Amino acid sequence: MMAQVVCQQSQDKNGNGLNHQTIRVGTRKSQLARIQTDSVVAMLQKHHSHLRFEIVAMTTTGDKILDTALSKIGEKSLFTKELENALEKNEVDLVVHSLKDLPTSLPPGFTIGAVCKRENPYDAVVFHPKHVGKTLSSLPEKSVIGTSSLRRAAQLKRKFPQLQFRDIRGNLNTRLKKLDEKEDFSAIILAAAGLKRMGWENRIGQILNPTDCLYAVGQGALAVEVRARDQEILDMVSLLHDGETVLRCIAERAFMKHLEGGCSVPVAVSTLVKDSQLYLTGAVYSLDGSESLRETMQANVNFPLESEDGPNDDNQHVGITAKNVPRRAQVAAEKLGLQVAELLLSQGARQILNVARQLNDA
Repeated sequence: MMAQVVCQQSQDKNGNGLNHQTIRVGTRKSQLARIQTDSVVAMLQKHHSHLRFEIVAMTTTGDKILDTALSKIGEKSLFTKELENALEKNEVDLVVHSLKDLPTSLPPGFTIGAVCKRENPYDAVVFHPKHVGKTLSSLPEKSVIGTSSLRRAAQLKRKFPQLQFRDIRGNLNTRLKKLDEKEDFSAIILAAAGLKRMGWENRIGQILNPTDCLYAVGQGALAVEVRARDQEILDMVSLLHDGETVLRCIAERAFMKHLEGGCSVPVAVSTLVKDSQLYLTGAVYSLDGSESLRETMQANVNFPLESEDGPNDDNQHVGITAKNVPRRAQVAAEKLGLQVAELLLSQGARQILNVARQLNDA
């Protein structure tokens, strides 16, 4: 309630209260991005019925380059740079992202002001119409599986050596069309969350659980990025934080940041909160899946909420500002991510990742 009062009492550049201001929300132009952004705006509107929201859609670098594998483009902010430029220029007031698209280090002056309740984070298999009813293990030998993710390919090559994996790019609509209308792929791997949000849950032929394929850092969660010192906007969006999702994603992002991972190397995670314990499984793989390191650790995250002062830059954990989530729990989650990364590094993870980077850049 306090956040709403602060919003109502704040002033815009014309001296009007924020309740008379239009809040401009930046997003990518894809259908999925618009659906995700609409869902976030609907939640904000529910909490702030006095505000008006305007969606500003734009095309990002990752949307434009469709003939090159994401891992080979060499740009860390493929789906975020243009949106962040608009945020920096005050052309938008906040931006909605898929959290997995956001680098673990944000540009100076920005923060993730909200991490919404996570949708199913697992990967899903969508089969060609002629293979409906099958699973990856029952597909014919040398069947071609489409995926744009090194993480997915590395794990599935290890699990299903009889299958072949080929890069496939484009938004969900494009990839499904390539699958259905051609004979190039027997199946493609996509995030279950995206399919569900698009209303295409019926296309899911198989869900890949963590024993088959660990998921991407932040997968299934939506993030709202804001200017770190824009306190009114930060207070407004912070009501959308889901505490459990925040802690899981802090641990995941800390793990990847310490490994200096990204889409150019196969890094994967799985997290769970149970009985006040946060469990993190982290793994690294060689590109062909022949080498892998995987460890699970846990940490207590049962702490009371404390009142916190100071600038938002002092309260960020791997780019996330969540003053309504216990600070000590966030610290514990971040430490857990670092510990799992350190354990894997002590076992030789750096060598595996360095070789993966070199082969991918070749």
